Amino acid sequence: MENNPTYLFVVAAALIDENRNILVQKRPPGKPMAGLWEFPGGKVESGETPEKALVRELKEELGLAIKTDALMPVAFASEALGEKHLLLLLYTCHDWTGEAQNLESSDMKWVPLPELQHLDMPPADIPLVAQLMTVL
Repeated sequence: MENNPTYLFVVAAALIDENRNILVQKRPPGKPMAGLWEFPGGKVESGETPEKALVRELKEELGLAIKTDALMPVAFASEALGEKHLLLLLYTCHDWTGEAQNLESSDMKWVPLPELQHLDMPPADIPLVAQLMTVL
């Protein structure tokens, strides 16, 4: 009989500006997959809904205030990650308060949607880019 995996729930946002550019961040040195570009977000903590976790993470990482009803779920990825199994939920967001600040990553930039497919990204983010391109 197979062991039940331990799940790692992660949320991310495709923040879309008025020019249809999307914000990505570079993973900082010392973290797994350092130097790769990713959508901002992070782990869902115990007792949090995915939306509340994403609102918290975007405040911590970018200094943005976002309401949960501004988040629209669009895609997910499921991937084995060592002893754990990653479930990555991607939301889009067009509405926030504040100017994005690079508070936790080594770099950040706004890129046009088609350019996302040319960035070095973690394996779980790659299928999300394709899914995002079909819905935007």
